[in-house]
Amino acid sequence: MHILLTGGTGLIGRQLCHHWLAQGHRLSVWSRRPDRVSELCGAGARGIATLEELGQEPIDAVINLAGAPIAERPWTRKRKALLWSSRITLTETLVTWLGTREQKPSVLVSGSAVGWYGDGGERELTEESPPVSEDFASHLCIAWEETAQRAQALGIRVVLVRTGLVLAAEGGFLSRLVLPFKLALGGPIGNGRQWMPWVHIKDQIALIDFLVHENAASGPYNACAPQPVRNAEFAKTLGRVLHRPAFIPVPAFVLRVGLGELSQLLLGGQRAAPAKLLAAGFTFQFTDLRAALDDLSTRL
Repeated sequence: MHILLTGGTGLIGRQLCHHWLAQGHRLSVWSRRPDRVSELCGAGARGIATLEELGQEPIDAVINLAGAPIAERPWTRKRKALLWSSRITLTETLVTWLGTREQKPSVLVSGSAVGWYGDGGERELTEESPPVSEDFASHLCIAWEETAQRAQALGIRVVLVRTGLVLAAEGGFLSRLVLPFKLALGGPIGNGRQWMPWVHIKDQIALIDFLVHENAASGPYNACAPQPVRNAEFAKTLGRVLHRPAFIPVPAFVLRVGLGELSQLLLGGQRAAPAKLLAAGFTFQFTDLRAALDDLSTRL
């Protein structure tokens, strides 16, 4: 297949590229740094600065993962504008371009996040659940999905991947937690009761590959392991894996003062369940948090 990726140089994108190159697929990566695509994504990946470089080359699948990191810094007005444009504006450009093509790809897999639901409290959230609270992250994901769904009018199958917290040694939120935990400064966030829907990077890559090839798959899919954990349990488990104590809490008021609106992302959570993936027959390799962290521990 010829697969076009946006966000191909990010954590998930890089892993997808290596996975699909190993299978012999042809990859084009739309990137602000096309000269670095081969270095980051693999020697067989082609970097392009504009979609027009592809001309009318046939494309079988599009994977849309582009987006500035949402938890990297406080949500100032400028940061919110960047988060919006890097997702919604880019996806609008992509869908408009798809409309100009003589031969349309069969599937568009577009990124989203479990933040679509807002802070879900104790509710179990399946793909049938509506948003349960309103915040910036929820509005961002809702607009991102609505923009991608416009490709359905072009006859393209659209899949929306609502990703949880991705566990990986190569980057992401886990890499930012490791240092304080290794220094014995780790612990729960706030009261520690908020739910953390997590997914091992190997399962994240496998489920995206599964959804690309599953012709009946469309609409939203919760990309998270079947057993979410509370933040306190996550902290305790990570401490055990790293052989460090994990009892120093980060008070909620400290986060609110230091991070402002962004603190909602850390103090809230989602008890999300991958109902549609399980119903479609997808099998998770990692369903136990301890096993997932043990698998990554030698590289953390």
